[in-house]
Amino acid sequence: MRLTPDQQAMLDGQYGYAVRKAMEILAALGEIYGAEDMVPISSVQIAGVSYDNLGEAGLSFLAEMAAGGGQVRVLTTLNPAGMDVDNWQALGIDPDFAAQQQRVINAFARMGVITTCTCTPYLSGNLPLYGQHIAWAESSAVCYANSVLGARTNREGGPSALAAALTGFTPAYGLHLPANRRPTLTVQVEVPLNSPADFGALGRCIGEQIEATGQKHIPYITGVAAASLEELKSFCASLATYGGAALFHMAGVTPEAALFQPPPTGFSVAQTALDAARHALSDADAAEVDFVSLGCPHLTIAEIARLAQLLAGKQVKKTFWITTSRPVKHLADRMGYTRIIEASGATFAVDTCCVVAPIKGRFTALATDSAKACYYACSKNKMKTLFLPFDEVVAEALR
Repeated sequence: MRLTPDQQAMLDGQYGYAVRKAMEILAALGEIYGAEDMVPISSVQIAGVSYDNLGEAGLSFLAEMAAGGGQVRVLTTLNPAGMDVDNWQALGIDPDFAAQQQRVINAFARMGVITTCTCTPYLSGNLPLYGQHIAWAESSAVCYANSVLGARTNREGGPSALAAALTGFTPAYGLHLPANRRPTLTVQVEVPLNSPADFGALGRCIGEQIEATGQKHIPYITGVAAASLEELKSFCASLATYGGAALFHMAGVTPEAALFQPPPTGFSVAQTALDAARHALSDADAAEVDFVSLGCPHLTIAEIARLAQLLAGKQVKKTFWITTSRPVKHLADRMGYTRIIEASGATFAVDTCCVVAPIKGRFTALATDSAKACYYACSKNKMKTLFLPFDEVVAEALR
C-alpha cells in the first residue's frame, strides 16, 4: 500500500506512540483488504464504548493510547455507553460498573473525542456531507451515513475507528470505492409502510433474505413512496442487524439511487412476508412484559414530542426507559417535554440504550418498536420481546 510522506512519518513514530500504533493498525487493515492507498476523512464515530463490551482489556488499550499522546485530528463522537453518565443510579446501574464506565469515557475525552454517547451522531452535530469519506463504526449509523447521507464508510471496528481518528486517514477499500457501491439485487416492496415499526419489520424481512443468499448484496429498493428520518433510522438499524448491510439504495428516497438502474435479479416483499417478519419479532404475551423501551436507535426530538403528548397526565405501570442523546435531551428539557414524561414515571436513559446497558437478568420481557432491540434483547439479554408500533408501546407501558 502506498503511503504519503506524512503517513510514513506517522508509521515511523515521528508523531509519537499513539499515532504510530494507529497507523500500524490502518496499514495492516489496508494490506488485508488490498487497499492501494489511504483517503483523508472528515469525521469518525467510535463503537465499543460500553464497559460491558470492552472489559478491562479494551479499557487498557484506550488508556495506553491516551497516555501515548493520542489526539483526534477530525470530529469524533462516541457510540452509547453502558449507562446514563449523569443519572446512572436511577437506572439501577452497579456503582462498580459505573466507575469503570466513567474511566472509559475519560480515556476518550483525554484524546479529544466528543463524549456525546449516541448511535445517531447525525442528530448531534456529526453530519457528514454527500461523498465525504468518514470512518464510522456503529452498524445503524454506518448504514444511515452511506445510504441516506451518501457519505462513504466501511463498518469500522472500535480500534480501527479510533486509529482513523488519531491519524485523519482510513484505507481506501470497500465502500470508499465507487465501484463497490453499485446495487447487486432489486427488492420490490409491494406493501404500504405506515410507521417506523413497519420499516423495522421490512429491514428484517429484506435482511434475512439477503443473508440467506450467502453474499453481501447491496439492495436497490423500489416501491417505497416516501420515508421520514425516523422511518429511515429504524430501517437502517434493522437492515444492518438482520442482513449485515452497510448500504442500500431506495428509489426516489436516497441520493445515490438515481445513479443506478435496478439490477435484473432480486425478489419482492408482499404483505404476507412483512406480516411474518412482524410476527417473528414477538414471542411474549402482554402479561409478561415488565420492561418497556423506546429509542433504539436514539429518539429524535419529534419522537420525544409525540411521547410527551401520549403520556401527559398519565402514569406508567412498568419500567419505561426513554433512550436518546444528551443534546436531544437538552432540547426536550427546554421544550418542557422532559417534565411531562418524567411526571408519568418514565425514565430518561441518556447516553445509553437497552442494547448496551448491563441489564441481563433484570427483566423478563421487553416491549419496543425497534426490530434491532428485539434481536439483542433475545440474543444478548435472554429476554422475550413484544414488537409494537410506537403509540402501542406507550399504551403497553400504561397498562
